[in-house]
Amino acid sequence: MLKATVVRYQTKPDRADENQQLIQAVFAELERRQPEGFTYRVFRFEDGVSFMHIVTEHDVENPESLQDVPAFQTFAANIAERCEILPVVTGATIVGGYR
Repeated sequence: MLKATVVRYQTKPDRADENQQLIQAVFAELERRQPEGFTYRVFRFEDGVSFMHIVTEHDVENPESLQDVPAFQTFAANIAERCEILPVVTGATIVGGYR
């Protein structure tokens, strides 16, 4: 079974767009680098300030880590300053999925 990490938090209202821009920079870098070993998805909820990140680990020979991506390091560096509710990290096991 695949392992996943789920992170949920809430930004301050005036920092939500900045947070999204930092996340978009991570995805731009991931597109350039094409790392192997994980899938990464981020959701912004309808309230505009709540975010959920899901990282799914893949079973590959030499997996890379999202933590090693410089844009992700920049995003994570000052996350507490942007948050109203700090990130809560939860491990999960994927039971099933479709597409």
